[in-house]
Amino acid sequence: MPAPKSVFAASVVAVLSLTLAACSAPNTGGPSQSASPAGDADSVPDKPSAPVTLNILDVAGNQKLTGPMVDAFVKANPDIISAVTWESAGAPDLVGTIKPQVDSKNLSVDLVMTGNDGLSAGIDQNLWLPVVDDYGDRLSNQANYIEPAANMQKLAGGYGVVTTYYPSGPLIQYDPKVVTDVPTTPEALLEWAKANPGKFGYARPANSGPGRTFLMGLPYILGDSDPSDPEKGWDKTWAYLKDIGATIDNYPTGTGQVITNMADGTWSMIPTTTGWDIEPRATGKEPADIEAAAFDKFTWVTDAHYAVIPKGQSADKISAILLLLQDMLTPETNAMAYDSGYFYPGPSIEGATLEMAPQESQDLLKEFGRDWYDALIEKMPKATPLAPAELVKAFDIWDREIGSGKFEVK
Repeated sequence: MPAPKSVFAASVVAVLSLTLAACSAPNTGGPSQSASPAGDADSVPDKPSAPVTLNILDVAGNQKLTGPMVDAFVKANPDIISAVTWESAGAPDLVGTIKPQVDSKNLSVDLVMTGNDGLSAGIDQNLWLPVVDDYGDRLSNQANYIEPAANMQKLAGGYGVVTTYYPSGPLIQYDPKVVTDVPTTPEALLEWAKANPGKFGYARPANSGPGRTFLMGLPYILGDSDPSDPEKGWDKTWAYLKDIGATIDNYPTGTGQVITNMADGTWSMIPTTTGWDIEPRATGKEPADIEAAAFDKFTWVTDAHYAVIPKGQSADKISAILLLLQDMLTPETNAMAYDSGYFYPGPSIEGATLEMAPQESQDLLKEFGRDWYDALIEKMPKATPLAPAELVKAFDIWDREIGSGKFEVK
């Protein structure tokens, strides 16, 4: 299903190059020290010459998972990092925020926590330091990645460091008071949606992790010819999404509205992920009795968070960041990623077990986790997400051929 150069693709370029160019955080770290040229690892000291302040930009909701890890490191190492500030933004705004700083050689963001989308956009614009290529010997704990996290690391091309990982989905979440015959195949889901128009839905994939996972997972479930090629290999997926789309009145431009729709009864069934099933129930955004199910046959489409360093960073700050990341990739610290189940399981490192997580996380997951998740994660095959260029093509086709007229980007 070849797609011409589209309005969506053009808008991505425009947003990534222009949006929020003037909205960067103030530089609270004092005058910038001399930058370390890419590849000049010898110029970066083993330890900063003086404690540094790190300004972290989070475009993936990652602070929830890694914030406690950062705080613990800062508390234990005040001689390395004196203070940390966080700011949040949307992934489409990332390049517009960082590119002017890199181009002007005046960084006010020292470290970015992002998903694959922001990572890829920054690689395309040549914004990130090739941190693993240049300083991989200082990130030796990467050798302890679990296999799916190691596969996600390969997608980074040396420019980012995987901090947290989860198998994602796609799964189905449903209201058991309404859905009594739970679909376990795409065909059964389509039949239910046709019998209950307006009660199934999902968010625009370009704005939603669960929506994106559902989109990328269907080619595996439906047996498309090439799950890695949305243009030429997804005939069954695009036909299916058109069919089920006829039962959907609108597509929210964010997962939060999807959760609200489930909570207030507007919708009775949605595609979900492990984290988006657990965390909304644990935090009261959804009723605790909302249920989840898996398709009989499916492939997990995995996901991860990355730490990336903008080009032009000072040698002292690179030193501090490397020490921080090395610590985050120890089992004891990485186990904090269990959190409230937002990215379940969350850890990317071997040996970071739930028993090592904070007691609050253990108690929460005992109450709101699913006792069948771990076995399902172990049993079912896993695939990495689409390559960045292919993901943009998939978003474009979906926007034009599936969601057109049913969503509004504000």
